[in-house]
Amino acid sequence: MAKTYLKGLIGTSIALFIFILFLGASYTWWNTATPDKTCARCHEIHSSHSSWTSSAHVEISCMKCHGTALENGFKSLSEKSRMVVRHFLNKPDPDDIRLSEEQILGTMERCRSCHQGEYAGWLTGGHSATYADIMLDETHNTAEQLNFDCLRCHGMFYEGTILDLVEPISKQGPWRMKDEKMAGKATIPCMACHMIHSKGEPAQRPDYSTPENVFYRRMRGNNALGFYFRHEKTHFTPDDLPKPVILSGKDTVQTPADPVYRLCVQCHAPSVWHQAGSSDDHTPAGVHEGISCMACHEPHSNYQKNSCDKCHAGKSKNCRLDVRTMNTTYFSPSSKNDIHTVACTDCHEQM
Repeated sequence: MAKTYLKGLIGTSIALFIFILFLGASYTWWNTATPDKTCARCHEIHSSHSSWTSSAHVEISCMKCHGTALENGFKSLSEKSRMVVRHFLNKPDPDDIRLSEEQILGTMERCRSCHQGEYAGWLTGGHSATYADIMLDETHNTAEQLNFDCLRCHGMFYEGTILDLVEPISKQGPWRMKDEKMAGKATIPCMACHMIHSKGEPAQRPDYSTPENVFYRRMRGNNALGFYFRHEKTHFTPDDLPKPVILSGKDTVQTPADPVYRLCVQCHAPSVWHQAGSSDDHTPAGVHEGISCMACHEPHSNYQKNSCDKCHAGKSKNCRLDVRTMNTTYFSPSSKNDIHTVACTDCHEQM
């Protein structure tokens, strides 16, 4: 009887070992096989897979950005299991499948593994502000009451409303985060301005035998950029965004032709009267009218300290002024030399 029990135990152990080996082999195959044989077999993922095949990330596997079922232990395993259950029971519409804010932030952490320079720039710029930095700012909150539209730019992927995020919704504080876990999370992650599956070409060395270099090839169409519109839950490319009408009094300001400007102005927007410099608008007027945001601001850090040197080398031969030493920042609100509005007559008397 003992021998029979021992044989049964050995047989069960062997069967369990083979089963575990089969699961491990299947899991390894799933993570290494092409998406055509794995992810894309689910019809809900087909549209995302199709856009990925023509994107700059086509040589990067799905798992590299989206992670695996065991990457974060039980948490990611339960998440992926719920996806499978939802697939078979609810059969969701492809348009309803979107990354949650938590998944967006997790994906952003993977972005930095390849885009280290861009991430370092973002981290040192204004776009890396957290929910606490924005929602608990006493100076802002006492001047302008928090409202539902705050999340249009500061929290595009947040799944609740301003009422779920901070209290009180009033000009009188003190203010506090309703969910302390949100305090340190980024309000403007990479995907706020970038469409990961957008059309593009993988980075490569240029063909030096032709005049066209990699810079011009990669800049065509600005397809990698896209403004994520919270209410529609989708990205709009700069080419799809309307060119804004900005006014200076009754005169129309010439806005930059660069499509990137149309993305920036979605958040750095003027008041309902479209006056240049009102609200959060930074549209260049005066002597810099028509100049692109990217002419002065680094794309990820927004750093602009050395931007004057690009066009102004030392003192002007005409007026002997060193424009690089002027107060062209917001350091002094009374300065007439704000880079966005400075005019010829701010330095020169009218004849």
